[in-house]
Amino acid sequence: MSLYPEFAVYAATIGVIWAFYMGSRLRAEARSRATKQAAAEAGLLEPASLHPKIDPLKCIGCGACVRACPEGDILGLINAKAELIEPSHCIGHGACKEVCPRDAITLVFGTEKRGVDIPDVAADFQTNVPGIFIAGELGGMGLIRNAIEQGRQAIESVRKRQRPRSSDAYDVIIVGAGPAGFAASLAAVQHRLRFLTIEQDSFGGTVAHFPRGKLVMTKPATLPLVGKLNFREVSKEALLKVWHDIAQKTRLKINYGEQVETIKNAGPEFEVQTSRASYRSSAVLLAIGRRGTPRKLEVEGEDLPKVVYRLIDPQQYQGQHVLVIGGGDSALEAAASIAEQPDTTVTLSHRSEGFSRAKLKNRDRVAAAAKAGRITVYLQSSIKRIGRQDVEIEHDGRQIRIRNDAVIVCVGGILPTAFLKSAGIAVETKYGTA
Repeated sequence: MSLYPEFAVYAATIGVIWAFYMGSRLRAEARSRATKQAAAEAGLLEPASLHPKIDPLKCIGCGACVRACPEGDILGLINAKAELIEPSHCIGHGACKEVCPRDAITLVFGTEKRGVDIPDVAADFQTNVPGIFIAGELGGMGLIRNAIEQGRQAIESVRKRQRPRSSDAYDVIIVGAGPAGFAASLAAVQHRLRFLTIEQDSFGGTVAHFPRGKLVMTKPATLPLVGKLNFREVSKEALLKVWHDIAQKTRLKINYGEQVETIKNAGPEFEVQTSRASYRSSAVLLAIGRRGTPRKLEVEGEDLPKVVYRLIDPQQYQGQHVLVIGGGDSALEAAASIAEQPDTTVTLSHRSEGFSRAKLKNRDRVAAAAKAGRITVYLQSSIKRIGRQDVEIEHDGRQIRIRNDAVIVCVGGILPTAFLKSAGIAVETKYGTA
């Protein structure tokens, strides 16, 4: 008879634990539903690039993928199945696939509704054009650690393919100084290749243009000449400092502010025409981003030094009159961040009637700043002229001239698809396939 009280205590304990577990699970599901609903209302249900596709028949709802994602609320559990709840934030880490115990996750490009252009790249990173290689973000691999490894491996493939070249030609021209291009350049130094690295923007590529303080790496990576970088959860600034130090120690030379315009097959070598010169090379490694060249406004004054196409540090605009152009998340985040700086006047101009492409939290942030008088918003407006100390905006059929010290243009980029095709590289549009 004495067993019954012990059993009752045991059962009650199990019941409390179960109730706590179910309560936590239900609260988590409610948050996931709310996050997914907010993304749907903002029209942000389309992933930008590589992302997980979950087979609901295989998924057991264990939540391992949810916990493994280093980017936060990208995945959630709804009806005991894993789902993408903030698809537009996914950057293709692939950690979710690695931890899934039932192999229910496949990493794919595009969706049934929106295709993503991906160049045709073989296992050795060579395209359908022999001698032209692709590594990193352009090939769909946005994760920094993997892009670094791809850059290293691509140079190994270049070495194996090495062909006789003329005395004035390079073994390889590396286009881009982001994670893949940087690693590839170090590998080229390591293997004593005659190479040239070209970067149209600044050192670090896309990483250099991430918001200040953003965590950009969550796992160690291995760089040629250097070895393993033993840090986790490193910020953009810390990572770029490490890279800069490595570049200085290795005396790595990079041609900045130089843009590749054409790549032509010239017999056994390639002729690479840039905005500065023409070069010849046995091989070309494209380590450029998918965002391509920033889209321009094509208005008078856009070439002034005060016009930029990305926000790096809001504090640099303290005390200035700033115009932000665009209606996506980058524009709204830039406007709201700058508006928080002391003595700053911010104007946000967007050609459409609303910010439907932006996340709800960014729209709310701008709306609150506008209500507080920190941001002036002109919807259905266009920029007519950029002067040295002012700008002209057309709004509601009238011309508005406002004082201005800086302009930030956030209207997207021109994807490099046309550039790739002009070089003969095959590009496939993926609709939710690997």
